[in-house]
Amino acid sequence: MIDLYETKQKIEEMSEALKALGESLDLPQIKERIDILNIKTEAPEFWSDQISAQKVLKELKILRTKNTNYEKLADDLEDLQLMLELADAGEEMDELESSVKVYEKRLDQFKLETLLSGEYDANNAIISFHPGAGGTESNDWAEMLLRMYTRWAEKHNFKVKNLDFQAGDVTGVKSATLLIEGLNAYGYLKAERGVHRLVRISPFDSSGRRHTSFASLDVMPEVDDSIELEINPDDLRVDTYRASGAGGQHVNKTSSAVRITHLPTGVVVQCQNERSQHQNREVAMNMLKARLVNILEQEQQDKIDDIKGDYSQIAWGSQIRSYVFHPYTMVKDHRTNVEIGNIQAVMDGELDGFMNAYLQQTAEVITE
Repeated sequence: MIDLYETKQKIEEMSEALKALGESLDLPQIKERIDILNIKTEAPEFWSDQISAQKVLKELKILRTKNTNYEKLADDLEDLQLMLELADAGEEMDELESSVKVYEKRLDQFKLETLLSGEYDANNAIISFHPGAGGTESNDWAEMLLRMYTRWAEKHNFKVKNLDFQAGDVTGVKSATLLIEGLNAYGYLKAERGVHRLVRISPFDSSGRRHTSFASLDVMPEVDDSIELEINPDDLRVDTYRASGAGGQHVNKTSSAVRITHLPTGVVVQCQNERSQHQNREVAMNMLKARLVNILEQEQQDKIDDIKGDYSQIAWGSQIRSYVFHPYTMVKDHRTNVEIGNIQAVMDGELDGFMNAYLQQTAEVITE
Protein backbone atom coordinates (compact mmCIF):
# COMPACT_ATOMS: atom_id res chain seq x y z
CA MET A 1 0.00 0.00 0.00
CA ILE A 2 1.51 3.32 -1.00
CA ASP A 3 1.76 6.30 1.34
CA LEU A 4 -0.05 8.98 -0.64
CA TYR A 5 1.25 11.82 1.53
CA GLU A 6 4.90 10.81 1.06
CA THR A 7 4.33 10.19 -2.64
CA LYS A 8 2.73 13.62 -3.01
CA GLN A 9 5.70 15.21 -1.25
CA LYS A 10 8.10 13.36 -3.52
CA ILE A 11 6.28 14.51 -6.67
CA GLU A 12 6.28 18.11 -5.43
CA GLU A 13 10.02 17.92 -4.75
CA MET A 14 10.67 16.53 -8.23
CA SER A 15 8.50 19.25 -9.74
CA GLU A 16 10.58 21.92 -8.00
CA ALA A 17 13.81 20.20 -9.07
CA LEU A 18 12.67 20.07 -12.70
CA LYS A 19 11.69 23.74 -12.60
CA ALA A 20 15.12 24.66 -11.22
CA LEU A 21 16.80 22.63 -13.95
CA GLY A 22 14.76 24.42 -16.60
CA GLU A 23 15.84 27.78 -15.19
CA SER A 24 19.50 26.76 -15.04
CA LEU A 25 19.38 25.57 -18.64
CA ASP A 26 17.68 28.82 -19.75
CA LEU A 27 15.23 26.98 -22.00
CA PRO A 28 13.94 30.12 -23.79
CA GLN A 29 17.51 30.87 -24.88
CA ILE A 30 18.01 27.24 -25.98
CA LYS A 31 14.86 27.35 -28.11
CA GLU A 32 15.89 30.68 -29.61
CA ARG A 33 19.31 29.26 -30.46
CA ILE A 34 17.70 26.18 -32.05
CA ASP A 35 15.60 28.44 -34.28
CA ILE A 36 18.69 30.41 -35.33
CA LEU A 37 20.63 27.25 -36.16
CA ASN A 38 17.69 25.77 -38.06
CA ILE A 39 17.63 28.86 -40.27
CA LYS A 40 21.37 28.45 -40.91
CA THR A 41 20.92 24.84 -42.03
CA GLU A 42 18.29 25.91 -44.55
CA ALA A 43 20.57 28.45 -46.23
CA PRO A 44 21.65 27.48 -49.81
CA GLU A 45 25.34 27.99 -48.98
CA PHE A 46 25.20 25.99 -45.73
CA TRP A 47 27.32 23.08 -47.00
CA SER A 48 29.87 25.28 -48.78
CA ASP A 49 31.96 25.21 -45.59
CA GLN A 50 31.95 21.59 -44.39
CA ILE A 51 33.74 22.26 -41.10
CA SER A 52 31.41 25.10 -40.14
CA ALA A 53 28.36 23.04 -41.15
CA GLN A 54 29.44 20.13 -38.95
CA LYS A 55 29.90 22.46 -35.99
CA VAL A 56 26.39 23.84 -36.47
CA LEU A 57 24.85 20.37 -36.74
CA LYS A 58 26.70 19.18 -33.65
CA GLU A 59 25.50 22.14 -31.58
CA LEU A 60 21.98 21.71 -32.92
CA LYS A 61 21.91 18.04 -31.92
CA ILE A 62 23.06 18.82 -28.38
CA LEU A 63 20.52 21.62 -27.88
CA ARG A 64 17.66 19.59 -29.34
CA THR A 65 18.50 16.68 -27.05
CA LYS A 66 18.45 18.89 -23.96
CA ASN A 67 15.18 20.54 -24.96
CA THR A 68 13.50 17.24 -25.91
CA ASN A 69 14.59 15.52 -22.70
CA TYR A 70 13.28 18.38 -20.59
CA GLU A 71 9.94 18.50 -22.39
CA LYS A 72 9.52 14.73 -22.04
CA LEU A 73 10.19 14.96 -18.30
CA ALA A 74 7.69 17.83 -18.02
CA ASP A 75 5.00 15.82 -19.85
CA ASP A 76 5.62 12.72 -17.74
CA LEU A 77 5.48 14.80 -14.55
CA GLU A 78 1.97 15.90 -15.53
CA ASP A 79 1.05 12.23 -15.95
CA LEU A 80 2.35 11.48 -12.45
CA GLN A 81 0.34 14.35 -11.01
CA LEU A 82 -2.78 13.01 -12.73
CA MET A 83 -2.10 9.53 -11.36
CA LEU A 84 -1.78 11.07 -7.89
CA GLU A 85 -5.15 12.81 -8.24
CA LEU A 86 -6.78 9.52 -9.23
CA ALA A 87 -5.18 7.81 -6.24
CA ASP A 88 -6.52 10.57 -3.98
CA ALA A 89 -9.97 9.82 -5.39
CA GLY A 90 -9.65 6.25 -4.18
CA GLU A 91 -8.99 4.53 -7.49
CA GLU A 92 -6.58 1.60 -7.68
CA MET A 93 -3.13 2.96 -8.51
CA ASP A 94 -0.62 0.24 -7.67
CA GLU A 95 1.72 1.45 -10.40
CA LEU A 96 2.05 4.98 -8.96
CA GLU A 97 4.89 4.17 -6.57
CA SER A 98 6.95 2.33 -9.19
CA SER A 99 6.30 5.12 -11.72
CA VAL A 100 7.59 7.69 -9.23
CA LYS A 101 10.78 5.66 -8.68
CA VAL A 102 11.42 5.34 -12.40
CA TYR A 103 10.80 9.06 -12.92
CA GLU A 104 13.15 9.95 -10.07
CA LYS A 105 15.97 7.98 -11.73
CA ARG A 106 15.34 9.70 -15.07
CA LEU A 107 15.33 13.10 -13.37
CA ASP A 108 18.63 12.32 -11.62
CA GLN A 109 20.12 11.27 -14.95
CA PHE A 110 18.96 14.52 -16.55
CA LYS A 111 20.53 16.48 -13.69
CA LEU A 112 23.84 14.80 -14.46
CA GLU A 113 23.52 15.53 -18.16
CA THR A 114 23.19 19.22 -17.33
CA LEU A 115 26.55 18.98 -15.53
CA LEU A 116 28.23 17.89 -18.76
CA SER A 117 28.92 21.39 -19.97
CA GLY A 118 32.65 21.09 -20.68
CA GLU A 119 33.88 22.06 -24.12
CA TYR A 120 34.36 18.43 -25.19
CA ASP A 121 31.90 16.61 -22.91
CA ALA A 122 29.47 15.90 -25.74
CA ASN A 123 32.20 14.30 -27.88
CA ASN A 124 32.97 10.66 -28.51
CA ALA A 125 35.63 9.20 -26.21
CA ILE A 126 38.92 7.44 -26.89
CA ILE A 127 40.01 5.04 -24.12
CA SER A 128 43.50 3.56 -23.92
CA PHE A 129 44.28 0.63 -21.59
CA HIS A 130 47.76 0.24 -20.11
CA PRO A 131 48.69 -2.75 -17.90
CA GLY A 132 50.98 -2.06 -14.95
CA ALA A 133 53.95 -4.13 -13.89
CA GLY A 134 53.20 -7.81 -13.39
CA GLY A 135 53.15 -9.36 -16.86
CA THR A 136 50.37 -11.91 -17.30
CA GLU A 137 48.39 -10.78 -14.25
CA SER A 138 48.24 -7.12 -15.32
CA ASN A 139 47.65 -8.01 -18.97
CA ASP A 140 44.66 -10.11 -17.97
CA TRP A 141 43.34 -7.31 -15.74
CA ALA A 142 43.62 -4.79 -18.61
CA GLU A 143 41.55 -7.10 -20.81
CA MET A 144 38.94 -7.46 -18.04
CA LEU A 145 38.67 -3.67 -17.92
CA LEU A 146 38.37 -3.51 -21.70
CA ARG A 147 35.44 -5.93 -21.54
CA MET A 148 33.86 -3.96 -18.67
CA TYR A 149 33.84 -0.66 -20.55
CA THR A 150 32.64 -2.36 -23.72
CA ARG A 151 29.67 -3.70 -21.74
CA TRP A 152 29.03 -0.24 -20.25
CA ALA A 153 28.98 1.31 -23.72
CA GLU A 154 26.60 -1.35 -25.02
CA LYS A 155 24.20 -0.69 -22.12
CA HIS A 156 24.11 2.96 -23.16
CA ASN A 157 23.62 2.10 -26.83
CA PHE A 158 27.02 3.57 -27.68
CA LYS A 159 29.03 2.22 -30.59
CA VAL A 160 32.41 0.63 -29.79
CA LYS A 161 35.26 0.57 -32.31
CA ASN A 162 38.61 -1.11 -31.72
CA LEU A 163 41.39 1.26 -32.82
CA ASP A 164 44.36 -0.72 -31.56
CA PHE A 165 44.90 -4.05 -29.82
CA GLN A 166 48.19 -5.70 -28.89
CA ALA A 167 47.76 -9.08 -27.23
CA GLY A 168 49.77 -10.12 -24.18
CA ASP A 169 52.41 -12.81 -24.51
CA VAL A 170 50.29 -15.34 -22.59
CA THR A 171 46.86 -13.77 -22.24
CA GLY A 172 45.17 -10.40 -21.97
CA VAL A 173 46.48 -7.25 -23.64
CA LYS A 174 49.73 -5.29 -23.68
CA SER A 175 47.84 -2.23 -24.87
CA ALA A 176 44.48 -1.44 -26.43
CA THR A 177 42.52 1.58 -27.57
CA LEU A 178 38.76 1.87 -28.06
CA LEU A 179 36.63 4.57 -29.63
CA ILE A 180 33.28 4.96 -27.84
CA GLU A 181 30.82 6.81 -30.06
CA GLY A 182 27.77 8.47 -28.55
CA LEU A 183 26.49 11.78 -27.21
CA ASN A 184 28.28 12.72 -23.95
CA ALA A 185 30.51 9.63 -24.09
CA TYR A 186 33.58 11.67 -23.07
CA GLY A 187 31.63 13.60 -20.45
CA TYR A 188 30.88 10.38 -18.60
CA LEU A 189 34.05 8.42 -19.29
CA LYS A 190 36.45 11.19 -18.27
CA ALA A 191 35.55 10.15 -14.71
CA GLU A 192 37.31 6.82 -15.35
CA ARG A 193 40.75 8.23 -16.13
CA GLY A 194 43.32 6.86 -13.72
CA VAL A 195 44.73 3.69 -12.16
CA HIS A 196 42.46 0.72 -11.40
CA ARG A 197 43.53 -1.91 -8.84
CA LEU A 198 42.52 -5.59 -8.78
CA VAL A 199 42.79 -7.96 -5.80
CA ARG A 200 41.98 -11.63 -6.41
CA ILE A 201 43.15 -15.24 -6.18
CA SER A 202 45.20 -15.51 -9.34
CA PRO A 203 44.02 -18.10 -11.88
CA PHE A 204 47.65 -18.18 -13.10
CA ASP A 205 49.15 -19.08 -9.71
CA SER A 206 49.21 -22.84 -9.10
CA SER A 207 49.58 -22.16 -5.35
CA GLY A 208 46.31 -20.26 -5.26
CA ARG A 209 47.80 -17.12 -3.75
CA ARG A 210 46.20 -13.70 -3.70
CA HIS A 211 47.60 -11.17 -6.18
CA THR A 212 47.25 -7.42 -6.64
CA SER A 213 47.36 -6.05 -10.18
CA PHE A 214 47.15 -2.58 -11.68
CA ALA A 215 46.13 -1.08 -15.01
CA SER A 216 45.58 2.52 -16.05
CA LEU A 217 43.04 4.16 -18.32
CA ASP A 218 43.70 7.25 -20.42
CA VAL A 219 40.50 8.91 -21.66
CA MET A 220 40.45 11.56 -24.38
CA PRO A 221 37.72 13.35 -26.32
CA GLU A 222 37.62 12.54 -30.02
CA VAL A 223 38.14 15.74 -31.96
CA ASP A 224 37.42 16.58 -35.57
CA ASP A 225 38.59 19.14 -38.11
CA SER A 226 36.46 21.81 -36.47
CA ILE A 227 39.01 21.93 -33.61
CA GLU A 228 41.80 24.31 -34.55
CA LEU A 229 45.13 22.83 -33.47
CA GLU A 230 48.33 23.25 -35.43
CA ILE A 231 50.77 20.33 -35.37
CA ASN A 232 54.17 20.91 -36.92
CA PRO A 233 55.06 17.94 -39.19
CA ASP A 234 58.68 18.34 -38.09
CA ASP A 235 57.58 17.49 -34.54
CA LEU A 236 56.36 14.04 -35.60
CA ARG A 237 58.12 10.72 -35.99
CA VAL A 238 56.04 8.25 -38.01
CA ASP A 239 56.84 4.52 -37.89
CA THR A 240 55.08 1.76 -39.80
CA TYR A 241 55.02 -1.93 -38.92
CA ARG A 242 53.04 -5.08 -39.51
CA ALA A 243 49.81 -5.33 -37.57
CA SER A 244 49.92 -8.02 -34.91
CA GLY A 245 46.24 -8.47 -34.12
CA ALA A 246 43.32 -10.04 -35.92
CA GLY A 247 42.24 -8.56 -39.20
CA GLY A 248 42.91 -11.06 -41.94
CA GLN A 249 45.81 -11.61 -44.28
CA HIS A 250 45.93 -8.05 -45.57
CA VAL A 251 46.80 -6.33 -42.30
CA ASN A 252 49.27 -9.02 -41.25
CA LYS A 253 51.27 -9.23 -44.50
CA THR A 254 51.79 -5.51 -45.10
CA SER A 255 53.28 -2.73 -42.97
CA SER A 256 49.89 -1.07 -42.58
CA ALA A 257 50.07 -0.29 -38.85
CA VAL A 258 51.16 3.24 -37.94
CA ARG A 259 52.79 4.64 -34.81
CA ILE A 260 53.17 8.41 -34.43
CA THR A 261 55.37 10.05 -31.78
CA HIS A 262 54.92 13.73 -30.94
CA LEU A 263 58.49 14.66 -30.08
CA PRO A 264 57.90 17.81 -27.95
CA THR A 265 55.61 15.98 -25.50
CA GLY A 266 56.59 12.35 -25.99
CA VAL A 267 52.98 11.40 -26.68
CA VAL A 268 52.75 8.16 -28.69
CA VAL A 269 49.65 6.95 -30.54
CA GLN A 270 49.19 3.97 -32.82
CA CYS A 271 46.53 2.36 -34.97
CA GLN A 272 46.55 -0.98 -36.74
CA ASN A 273 42.93 -1.99 -37.23
CA GLU A 274 42.13 -0.19 -40.49
CA ARG A 275 42.83 -1.89 -43.82
CA SER A 276 45.40 0.51 -45.22
CA GLN A 277 48.38 2.45 -43.95
CA HIS A 278 46.71 5.67 -45.11
CA GLN A 279 43.59 4.94 -43.04
CA ASN A 280 45.62 3.97 -39.99
CA ARG A 281 47.68 7.15 -40.28
CA GLU A 282 44.53 9.28 -40.48
CA VAL A 283 43.05 7.62 -37.39
CA ALA A 284 46.36 7.91 -35.52
CA MET A 285 46.59 11.63 -36.33
CA ASN A 286 43.07 12.14 -34.96
CA MET A 287 44.11 10.26 -31.82
CA LEU A 288 47.21 12.45 -31.47
CA LYS A 289 45.12 15.57 -31.90
CA ALA A 290 42.76 14.29 -29.20
CA ARG A 291 45.66 13.66 -26.81
CA LEU A 292 47.09 17.13 -27.35
CA VAL A 293 43.69 18.79 -26.95
CA ASN A 294 43.15 16.79 -23.77
CA ILE A 295 46.52 17.90 -22.42
CA LEU A 296 45.66 21.54 -23.08
CA GLU A 297 42.27 21.10 -21.41
CA GLN A 298 43.81 19.50 -18.34
CA GLU A 299 46.54 22.11 -18.11
CA GLN A 300 43.98 24.90 -18.17
CA GLN A 301 42.16 23.27 -15.27
CA ASP A 302 45.41 22.58 -13.37
CA LYS A 303 44.42 18.93 -13.02
CA ILE A 304 47.76 17.41 -14.05
CA ASP A 305 51.41 18.32 -13.55
CA ASP A 306 52.89 16.18 -16.30
CA ILE A 307 52.32 17.55 -19.80
CA LYS A 308 52.22 14.02 -21.20
CA GLY A 309 49.10 13.27 -19.24
CA ASP A 310 50.53 9.84 -18.37
CA TYR A 311 50.47 8.09 -15.02
CA SER A 312 54.06 7.89 -13.84
CA GLN A 313 53.40 4.98 -11.49
CA ILE A 314 50.70 2.39 -12.12
CA ALA A 315 50.97 0.95 -8.62
CA TRP A 316 50.07 1.31 -4.92
CA GLY A 317 48.76 4.65 -3.72
CA SER A 318 47.83 5.97 -7.14
CA GLN A 319 44.62 4.04 -7.81
CA ILE A 320 41.26 5.74 -8.21
CA ARG A 321 39.30 2.53 -7.67
CA SER A 322 39.85 -0.93 -6.18
CA TYR A 323 38.13 -4.13 -7.32
CA VAL A 324 38.39 -6.80 -4.61
CA PHE A 325 37.40 -10.40 -5.42
CA HIS A 326 39.03 -11.96 -2.33
CA PRO A 327 38.74 -12.27 0.67
CA TYR A 328 35.46 -10.38 0.15
CA THR A 329 33.77 -8.84 -2.88
CA MET A 330 33.67 -5.07 -3.13
CA VAL A 331 34.40 -2.29 -5.61
CA LYS A 332 35.33 1.02 -3.98
CA ASP A 333 36.02 4.37 -5.59
CA HIS A 334 38.67 6.13 -3.51
CA ARG A 335 37.68 9.61 -4.71
CA THR A 336 34.00 9.50 -3.78
CA ASN A 337 33.99 6.55 -1.33
CA VAL A 338 31.16 4.94 -3.29
CA GLU A 339 31.12 1.17 -2.68
CA ILE A 340 29.28 -1.57 -4.57
CA GLY A 341 29.23 -5.15 -3.30
CA ASN A 342 27.97 -6.78 -6.49
CA ILE A 343 31.33 -6.96 -8.22
CA GLN A 344 30.04 -9.12 -11.08
CA ALA A 345 27.49 -6.44 -12.00
CA VAL A 346 30.29 -3.87 -12.07
CA MET A 347 32.44 -6.07 -14.30
CA ASP A 348 29.40 -6.42 -16.58
CA GLY A 349 29.33 -2.65 -17.08
CA GLU A 350 27.27 -1.30 -14.17
CA LEU A 351 29.43 1.78 -13.68
CA ASP A 352 26.90 4.61 -13.60
CA GLY A 353 26.94 4.84 -9.79
CA PHE A 354 30.67 5.59 -9.78
CA MET A 355 30.51 8.00 -12.72
CA ASN A 356 27.50 9.88 -11.38
CA ALA A 357 29.03 10.33 -7.93
CA TYR A 358 32.27 11.64 -9.42
CA LEU A 359 30.47 14.08 -11.72
CA GLN A 360 28.32 15.31 -8.86
CA GLN A 361 31.36 15.77 -6.62
CA THR A 362 33.25 17.59 -9.36
CA ALA A 363 30.30 19.90 -10.00
CA GLU A 364 30.04 20.74 -6.30
CA VAL A 365 33.74 21.62 -6.16
CA ILE A 366 33.42 23.89 -9.20
CA THR A 367 30.40 25.75 -7.78
CA GLU A 368 31.95 26.31 -4.36
